[in-house]
Amino acid sequence: MGMPVRTLSVTLTPSLHEIFIRRNECSCQGRHTMFGITKPVRDPMLELLYQLERRMGRIFNEPFPVFDWKTGEATTAAWLPFVDIFEAPEYIRLVAEVPGVKPEEVKIFVEGNLLTIKGTKEQVAEEKAEKVHRYERTYGAFERTFTLPATVAPEKIKATYENGLLTITLPKVEAAKPHLIEVEVTPRKTLK
Repeated sequence: MGMPVRTLSVTLTPSLHEIFIRRNECSCQGRHTMFGITKPVRDPMLELLYQLERRMGRIFNEPFPVFDWKTGEATTAAWLPFVDIFEAPEYIRLVAEVPGVKPEEVKIFVEGNLLTIKGTKEQVAEEKAEKVHRYERTYGAFERTFTLPATVAPEKIKATYENGLLTITLPKVEAAKPHLIEVEVTPRKTLK
């Protein structure tokens, strides 16, 4: 039995091909990459996986340079929410899983052609006499950055939050409609 694989349709706008980032149990500096693996510092096994990932990225970039499968920049996030990306003719929609994050703790901003989602998930102190055996839920700050295609109207972006899901709708600009240009015929000048 292999691990389940999440796929993303190739019909999405190429600049939004940041697929998803897998959660990492440690809070360390990492790097967003094509397959979404966060690379912790000084872990030899993950370093090997990171090298394999870079090679796979080169393999995908060579035959398909038009899709530009970019690797992202370093981050210091404690955890990274999963994000699904959908596209329709009128909009692009991002849906991020942010359970336990208060809507007022989420900040979304656009700078140039980058859309950034930042937030913090606070750990609630347990005031019970129980002994804690394990914490598996992730807490702390997160940050995700996406490159916006030129087809998005940044001033019309809307965000909603419901049941731990942050939905960001990115309306597209109206495409220039093709129009017919008539060729004018200029009268011929006669020589006298």
